[in-house]
Amino acid sequence: MARKPKRRRKTPSAPPPRGSSDRDKAIGALMALLAEHRFEQIGLAEVAGRAGIKLSQLRAEFGSTLSILAAHMKDIDRTVLAGGDADMAEEPPRERLFDVLMRRLEALAPYKEAVRSIMCSARRNPGLAFALNAMAVRSQQWMLESAGIGASGPRGALRAQGAALMFARVLSVWIDDEEEGLDRTMAALDRGLSSAERWAGFLDDLCALPRCILRGPRRRRRMRGEEEVEAA
Repeated sequence: MARKPKRRRKTPSAPPPRGSSDRDKAIGALMALLAEHRFEQIGLAEVAGRAGIKLSQLRAEFGSTLSILAAHMKDIDRTVLAGGDADMAEEPPRERLFDVLMRRLEALAPYKEAVRSIMCSARRNPGLAFALNAMAVRSQQWMLESAGIGASGPRGALRAQGAALMFARVLSVWIDDEEEGLDRTMAALDRGLSSAERWAGFLDDLCALPRCILRGPRRRRRMRGEEEVEAA
């Protein structure tokens, strides 16, 4: 059963105001264009024109439309990380991650049409999907750490990849969820976290296997050594 967030979450009607730097203007322009066009139809000249800056100014900040998108995702990360709820500190890891990911959806809400557009493009473009996955995994590492769940090392990398795939499935529900309470989205997130818990348990068991495998031969060698000593 889906969990209800502690505070009422409302979907903002417009993107929050950005700064006046060329970087901020470019990010805002790309996200506005994505709400109207597919990612592959948007060129750097269109971004510069919408942002009201010169191409030379855009080039000073970014090397591609993909790098602008990556900067937007980094901004979303910072928004989520800055909005931590101290009351969640004593909650179980699952509840903390639920809250973190709901805050992420809250931060993404003004860009819902842009998210819908980029997801549609990714389904048709494996290269774009691969690049977006790398960005998503990096973001989920921060989300996991924010929830107090380790995301370092090989095991942490697997956790982040699993979280990225799970959150992508939640996004596919969220983009069509028009209810103010986001009940469908929260139910999808709850199911995803349940699957993630089962995967985490499997991962822990899997990571314990090498130790068991190594321990077996060592124990057999030690037993043979003891038998040889007794025979002598």
